[in-house]
Amino acid sequence: MIEDRVETFDAIIIGSGQAGNPLALALAKEKWKVAIVEKGALGGTCVNTGCTPTKAYVASARAAWAISNAHNLGIEVPKSPKVNLKAIKKRKDKLVTDSRLGIRKALADSPQVTMIRGTASFLDKTRVKVGSRVLKSYKIFLNVGARARIPEGFDDVDYLTNTSILQLDKVTDNLIVIGGSYIGLEFAQIFQRLGAKVTILEMGNYLISKEDQHTSELVREVLEKEGIKVICGAKCMKGKNKKSGGITVTFEKDGKEKKVSGSHVLLATGRIPNTDLLKPEKAGLIIDDHGYVEVNSKLVTNVEGIYALGDCNGEGAFTHTSYNDFEIMADQLLGEKKRTLDDRITNYALYIDPPLGRAGMTLSQAKESGKNLLFARMPMSDISRAKEKGETQGKMEVIVDADSEQILGAAVFGTGGDEIIGTFLTTMYSKLSYKTLMNSVQTHPTVTELIPTLLQQLKKVDH
Repeated sequence: MIEDRVETFDAIIIGSGQAGNPLALALAKEKWKVAIVEKGALGGTCVNTGCTPTKAYVASARAAWAISNAHNLGIEVPKSPKVNLKAIKKRKDKLVTDSRLGIRKALADSPQVTMIRGTASFLDKTRVKVGSRVLKSYKIFLNVGARARIPEGFDDVDYLTNTSILQLDKVTDNLIVIGGSYIGLEFAQIFQRLGAKVTILEMGNYLISKEDQHTSELVREVLEKEGIKVICGAKCMKGKNKKSGGITVTFEKDGKEKKVSGSHVLLATGRIPNTDLLKPEKAGLIIDDHGYVEVNSKLVTNVEGIYALGDCNGEGAFTHTSYNDFEIMADQLLGEKKRTLDDRITNYALYIDPPLGRAGMTLSQAKESGKNLLFARMPMSDISRAKEKGETQGKMEVIVDADSEQILGAAVFGTGGDEIIGTFLTTMYSKLSYKTLMNSVQTHPTVTELIPTLLQQLKKVDH
């Protein structure tokens, strides 16, 4: 009987991403017998195809850009930089490998943790199957991540995804990027700076639809200034391999059929959770129309004893939100049972150059709240530090609840924006009046010193 071959654990964790690994180690420290199941490389998206490799590429692309633009700062460079993508990839691969080895060692050094390789699927609400092995637990944690969504019209095309583009060892000649959001924009600028000609096709009327249109227009301006061609409102896109090599993408815009050709096409039209691989129906899990496992504020699913963390729960698609899911879960299981999703303030960054840092609401979202609002926006060109660096593109803006005086949202799009946004975020988590930040004395010359000046410019928002 199958029950005779069942391996029983105190906890089964499916997926070794930024929530799964620390949870396994935290539970093991409390003497739980833990099985962690992984179908691919240790570390999940962040380590293997997300933050670590892409930001390594961003750094290389930034170096190439800095050399090419050094003349603006009075530095004469005889020729354009020679880009060696093989060397860039080698550096990236080492960073990824080092991270994987660190995770492997941490898990291997814990005798309470059993690493199991393979794809897990439910048999019922307490048992999962991995290859020929059957595992059982009354505590099952899903951290299965997500993968690139492949839109209709590209099934028979030699396309790239955020994973396969990182395996190229030669810069593309002409890259077509399908999708004008975070992944697409970052790779577009990376490859443009490394020497490719890049075209972005976005179905929506403007880039990064999560953001207000004003932000989108500034981002587009930055990209187009670097030579990237941006086409928004591209409907009914379809790809076709050319006999002579390369790919042609046809689309409709303003009622007319148009086409663009390139050597490669990158599909960056969003991601879908890997929940379908779990056979969730066998456990009775509720999955929404987008494939996410529904959870409450404590990350509990509709099935007692099953929890969902990270990208697969639809409550955030970032490393920091995944890790916070671990923190919530650890507190609920081992701590004071106080931490929940309700405590989290939305924050993220778009790692083009200059970067965009976002905390809390956009202006349009804040208007929908019905609150009495104060708003201020200033261009980066007003900042001495930005002028001195020769990087004056972008803006800084803030939204305040006029009644509570608390900051509802902020954006820093400009040099250092991904770091500076933390100043707003800390103030928001501390629930301080904006006046505390407004009356602070910030170091000169820095970009951060604009914040008090920005807050002094607050004006009432008309809904």
